[in-house]
Amino acid sequence: MSKVTVLGTGAWGCTMAQVLSDAGNHILMWGRNQETVNEINTRHTNSKYLDENILPLGIAATTSLQEAFEYSNIYVLAVPAQTLRENLKTWKLLMDPDALCVSTLKGIEVSSLSRMTEIIHEELESQNFALITGPNLANELILRQPAGAVAAAPTMMIAEKVQKLFATPYYRVYTSVDVLGCEYAGAIKSVIALAVGISIGMGFGENTQAMLITRGLNEVARLCAAHGADPLSAAGLAGMGDLVASCGSGLSRNRTFGEVLGRSGSMQTAREYVAKTVEGVASSNAVLEIAHRVGVEVPVIEAVADVVSGSISPADALDRLMEITTRAENFIR
Repeated sequence: MSKVTVLGTGAWGCTMAQVLSDAGNHILMWGRNQETVNEINTRHTNSKYLDENILPLGIAATTSLQEAFEYSNIYVLAVPAQTLRENLKTWKLLMDPDALCVSTLKGIEVSSLSRMTEIIHEELESQNFALITGPNLANELILRQPAGAVAAAPTMMIAEKVQKLFATPYYRVYTSVDVLGCEYAGAIKSVIALAVGISIGMGFGENTQAMLITRGLNEVARLCAAHGADPLSAAGLAGMGDLVASCGSGLSRNRTFGEVLGRSGSMQTAREYVAKTVEGVASSNAVLEIAHRVGVEVPVIEAVADVVSGSISPADALDRLMEITTRAENFIR
């Protein structure tokens, strides 16, 4: 049993707080919105993001950064990926220098092309970090439906510590030391889920979705392999598992955004419909640039990035994908 500070009171922060509480830990959440914090403390709900689901009574929340960082030396990060570096710069002086930082974020920082754990390492000058990732849709996990995840860290000792922090009867956590592979897979799948959503919005069916998912997984695997990651990470929960959940569920923000975009052809309409953070939109061009740097061809990712930037229409993107020269299929070729 440990004390854990969860930084972020959105849907994912509250879901992670519940899992950690169910695992027997004492939880203090931090958030900026006083109304949300009050609701968590009094009604034990977060109706803006999680309807009327009741959070464990032992979870408390605060808007005080000092109180949050003094509460424990285990920090679980559940803030938007593109704000992480700025937040860490602000928080650093309040944080325990020996603290364990666990990222739950999936994305690539647009300005630097950095992964989230790279940002943690750069800003905190620490190797005491980990990430937890996998096919975990908040609206299902908050209902305590069975799910799996991967705790990845620089050492197996840290990974196993995080595994124990999150392990509950409904949340099965595996370990890995392939931080890079698990993290890239989690970020790239958001872009592929956008592609699948676009195809659905355009009225295409299961065959098209299966093609995009499979070829998208190929791009995930090749991009990870080009950076020296373990190929099994792309085939596991962090890769294939997360990809299937994000592409197959209407609860996925990335797929939902893609559906509206494919149906309307308008980024503005999609943004108005999906008002929450959609990481695939923010990260698509960054992921494409990462692929270009190592000379990996990623036609699905490139098509999505061009649609998001307004260079081509969803229809043009699909036409372009269908015109690509085919060759012998190979998982990581």
